[in-house]
Amino acid sequence: MNITQKKIDELTAILTLTIEKSDYESLVKKNLNDYRRKAEIKGFRPGMAPVGLVEKMHGRTALFEEINKLLPESLNKYIEENKLTLLCEPIPSDAAEKQNMEDSGNLTFDFEIGFAPDIAFTLSEKDKIPFYNITITEEDKANQKEVILKRYGQLVATETITGKDEYLQVDLVQGGKTIEDTVLLLKAIEKNAVEELFTGKKAGDEIEADVKKIIANETDLAALLKVKKEELAGIDPVFTIKIKEVKRFAAAELNQDLYDRLFGEGIVKNEDEFMQKITEQIREKYMHESDYRFYIDAYDALLKKAHIELPEAFLKRWLNYSKDEKIAPDIIEKEFPAFADDLRRHMIRNYILKEQKIELKHDDFLEHAKKMARYQLQIYGIHNAPEEQIEHYANSILANEKEWERIRDKVESDKVISYVKATVTLDTKEITNDKLQKLYEK
Repeated sequence: MNITQKKIDELTAILTLTIEKSDYESLVKKNLNDYRRKAEIKGFRPGMAPVGLVEKMHGRTALFEEINKLLPESLNKYIEENKLTLLCEPIPSDAAEKQNMEDSGNLTFDFEIGFAPDIAFTLSEKDKIPFYNITITEEDKANQKEVILKRYGQLVATETITGKDEYLQVDLVQGGKTIEDTVLLLKAIEKNAVEELFTGKKAGDEIEADVKKIIANETDLAALLKVKKEELAGIDPVFTIKIKEVKRFAAAELNQDLYDRLFGEGIVKNEDEFMQKITEQIREKYMHESDYRFYIDAYDALLKKAHIELPEAFLKRWLNYSKDEKIAPDIIEKEFPAFADDLRRHMIRNYILKEQKIELKHDDFLEHAKKMARYQLQIYGIHNAPEEQIEHYANSILANEKEWERIRDKVESDKVISYVKATVTLDTKEITNDKLQKLYEK
């Protein structure tokens, strides 16, 4: 086995692997013996077929299998021994992929490799990165209160249709056919039709209407008629709509029952305490918003500071090679900038973790999993869950491989951003949430 390296440029090279017959001959023979032992060929007892016949039938497959084992083993050994830091796995050349391996003798394969560029930068208090403190306004508190009251509201019966998003329980009658107890949402109906046909009507009233004219959305129409969307074309759309019940969504009332459902029994006792609690919720939410915006601005600053050059042509070829289906060149060109910046961010994160000797401990991952567990339990209405329950749930999250990967990625990123935040000078700015959201539009 012989491997040589020829540089194309500073960040790419060609590895040429020459596999001599002596490297694979004995392996192929052993593989063929396995084929012979297992082969069931008509006219021969198992394991007794002539070697020449087995070789004729399976020789190319056996050779292909052994070469496919030797190639990655040899490549990985060479990369490890020569301490090559690569961006991704080598790409076989077209010639290597199409090489005819039926001929015995030396075999040569070319692989293109892309080197990870060197990164070298330092951070200090001379570096300034914006940090946005989000001001909690009275409007924010009012909006949060409204959201909560709507979330815990319910449908209540009402007498007259006002045209303000009522829910109607109706029967649809057409000749001798009736669609019973179907729900008609006024917000699904064209506004002018609501005003002309429904406003002022009560339970017991009847309306004749072409449902295809008053309901434009096919999904809503199919739900009303209790059919599949593809069946709509064959339906006569003129129905008599018999109103059986009118309901309106009513926001929840501020009372002890709601306080207990939201925060646990007896923790909040009046509206002032309720407003304090939702202000705390907004503050926590805005802290996350501030940290997320700092994450974006910090990595923007680090990308400019590190100035990482990438072997773009190689990476575009690798993107196509690594997928099961080929990607159109225009799609690769469109998506590559985002991919390249994401790769650069990953390299910067690893560089800081290594250079600053930032340690990651199991407790770091467990604490993040506990946050996830508390949040998920609260979604199900379980507040102030016992610590034992939270830790048990957190450990079950960590046991899931995909969740573990996500948590590790998040914890690593948080550690790096914490280091950056503690090292640079924060250019602190006061801002409302509305103005912060407008920054994303830019």
